[in-house]
Amino acid sequence: MKKIFLLTLLCAGLFSFAVQAKKTDNRYFEMRIYYCHPGRLDALIQRFTNHTTKIFEKHGMTNVGYWIPTNNTENALYYILAYPSKAERDSSWKHFSSDPEWKTVSKKSEETGKIVAKVTSIFMNATDFSPKIKPSGGAVDQVFELRTYTQLPGRNPVILSRFRDHTMKIFKSHDIKNIAYFTTIEKDTAVQSKLVYLVAHPSEEAAKTNWAAFVNDPKWKQVSSDSEKDGKIIEKIESIFMTPTSFSTIR
Repeated sequence: MKKIFLLTLLCAGLFSFAVQAKKTDNRYFEMRIYYCHPGRLDALIQRFTNHTTKIFEKHGMTNVGYWIPTNNTENALYYILAYPSKAERDSSWKHFSSDPEWKTVSKKSEETGKIVAKVTSIFMNATDFSPKIKPSGGAVDQVFELRTYTQLPGRNPVILSRFRDHTMKIFKSHDIKNIAYFTTIEKDTAVQSKLVYLVAHPSEEAAKTNWAAFVNDPKWKQVSSDSEKDGKIIEKIESIFMTPTSFSTIR
C-alpha cells in the first residue's frame, strides 16, 4: 500500500512538472526600441504597416506586438519579436538585412531623409508564469503598461516567486490584465536579470484607480511584508504607457 502511495505521489509530481514545462514559452524574445529623427515616426509606422512585418515573417520572425508610448517625447516605437532560438534570431536578421525586397523598401522610404536615429535591443526569456502570448483577435479598447523592475542584488528569485504565487492574482482582482512576463538576458552573466512585463488597463485614468486599489489591498500588503522580511527587493521601477499600432498582433 505504501509503495502504491509513493508511486502515486511520484506520478503526480511528474505530471505537474510536465504541465509546467508545457506552459513555459521557450522562445527567444527581443524587444526593440526605435528612436526616430524628428518628424519621421509616421514614415516608420508606414514602412512597418506596408512592408517590414511581412518581411520579418518571411524570414521566420514572429511579430508579437507593436506599441507607441502615449507620452512619446522620444519619437519611439516599441516592439517585440520572437524566435525559436538565439542562433535562428541571428540567422533571420542576417537574411532580412540582405533581402532585396527590404533593401528596396528601405531605400525608397528614406528618399526624404533617414528615419531611425537609434535602435535599442533587449533580449528576454519568458518566465514560467507568463500567460500564453496570443493575438488579440481585433482591436480592444485598452492601454498597455510596460514595467521594468531592477532588483537589489540577489533578490531576483524572490520577486519572481512573489509574482508567480501572489501578485498576478491580485492584479487580476483589480482589473490589471496580465499580458506577458519576461526576464532580461544580460550580456554580462554577473549582472542580475531584470523583470520586464506587460499589463493592460481600460485607460490611463483607470490605471491610476487600479494601482491605488492594488497598493491598498490588505492581501497585497501582507504579501509584500512577508516577502520583504529579509530586506527590500526592488531598487527601481520604470513604467511606460503605450497604445498598440494598427498592425500589432496584441491589441
